[in-house]
Amino acid sequence: METGAITQYVDVAQLVLYVFWFFFAGIIYYLLRENHREGYPMDPGRPNGPKVDGWPAVPEPKTYKTIDGHSFDSPDLARPDGDYSARPSHPWNGAPLDPVGDPLLAGIGPGAWAKRADHPDMTYDGHVKIVPLRVATDHGVATQDVDPRGLTVVGADNQAAGVVSDIWVDKAEMMFRYLEVKLNSGKHVLLPMTFSRITRQQVKVYAILGHQFDNVPATKQADQVTFLEEEKICAYYGAGTLYAHPNRMEPLL
Repeated sequence: METGAITQYVDVAQLVLYVFWFFFAGIIYYLLRENHREGYPMDPGRPNGPKVDGWPAVPEPKTYKTIDGHSFDSPDLARPDGDYSARPSHPWNGAPLDPVGDPLLAGIGPGAWAKRADHPDMTYDGHVKIVPLRVATDHGVATQDVDPRGLTVVGADNQAAGVVSDIWVDKAEMMFRYLEVKLNSGKHVLLPMTFSRITRQQVKVYAILGHQFDNVPATKQADQVTFLEEEKICAYYGAGTLYAHPNRMEPLL
């Protein structure tokens, strides 16, 4: 027998397989644990914070530093949940929540939102990332595409809400994120591109009705939008997919 020739009396392939199984199990546990880093879903009985232990437990907080100098902890056990206005439809735990007040602003279901940072996203070189074309003058609409500026915006009820006054571009991802709509009332609101259907004649929005555009959450500044404002704006249109009309809450059959 040669010295060091362990393959003659040890099944190396089987040992490697066991090591792989052990490593793979560790990876699964790690990913499950990291999946709980933001905590567990919001519970109406809790005052705030994502602190509900399960298996595996929520990991210890880790501090992340961003390139713009900000830092944040995850999980942040002191972070409050997004505000919502609802009541359980039944007295037992886990019952569905029914919105109270304006269902598009209740903050539940498809309209739920998180309390993200109230400052705009930034590019790598420190500029505001999402801005209208009137600011990003070096960007524009491709000649083969429809330029929606000036087109009428209509809701799911085919009622005109206003006209597109500008387009907001993501300078880092090189794509349009929002349409800016000047409403018939004179107010300016943002419409996420994902909720709009652009044709050469108009911009159709199936998520909400024409008159409901007036309550779309506004931005504090005319030429930028914060993380928190994006959450609330997208949540408003998301809520409309279920709550814009009472018929949408009824079963299909």
